[in-house]
Amino acid sequence: MTIPTAHIEVKDKNKIAKTVLMPGDPLRAKFIAEKFLTDIEQFNTVRGMLGFTGTYKGRKISVMGSGMGMPSIGIYSYELYKFYDVENIIRIGSSGSYIKELDLYQVVLVEDCWSESTYAKTQNGEELQILKANPELNKKLEKISEDLNVNIRKERIHSSDVFYREDFTEYIDILEKTGATCVEMESFALFHNANVTGKKAACLLTISDNLVTHEVTTSSERENAFTNMMKIALEMAE
Repeated sequence: MTIPTAHIEVKDKNKIAKTVLMPGDPLRAKFIAEKFLTDIEQFNTVRGMLGFTGTYKGRKISVMGSGMGMPSIGIYSYELYKFYDVENIIRIGSSGSYIKELDLYQVVLVEDCWSESTYAKTQNGEELQILKANPELNKKLEKISEDLNVNIRKERIHSSDVFYREDFTEYIDILEKTGATCVEMESFALFHNANVTGKKAACLLTISDNLVTHEVTTSSERENAFTNMMKIALEMAE
């Protein structure tokens, strides 16, 4: 496949930075670009999956929505890695906690993710159920969080294909079996695509709800209030 791809319309690879931040919500990508970046140029509108490139403290970085779930981030991350020469993708998303100790708005740095998904097996026959974030990116993100005085927790997470489970108490078995302390829906596919293409991926999450305490955040809070996570990721601009 050549560029533009079926899902990203920009024709010039140089319009996308080597490091891309990927929130799930394209409106969150727009919010980040407008609030934090200068010299902004929009590079994608296809299917409403907005993408922007700009500068942060004089350094180039891009931000683009991934959509919800592994099939969606699987498409966009693969095309960015494979056809647009992107080197690093850092997912910045929300997560539901499986333990009461992860409070709302706690920032989580994903060490690895467990998944029952068939994404990797279908994509290239990979049988692993646990995939790791890139240690080099994680080391940088951890150092940045220390410099910014933002508390983070390093955790194993669960990447799920299903948001609405019929039996929500299944999370207790997942926690006990795998050690995954919170759940989201994208990182497993992102980490797999990074491995397949020889690129790097990491993930920062902000706790948006807690399955133990039943605390929740609103959609507007998830769009606008996860600034600690955003500021850490933005420091990865090059």
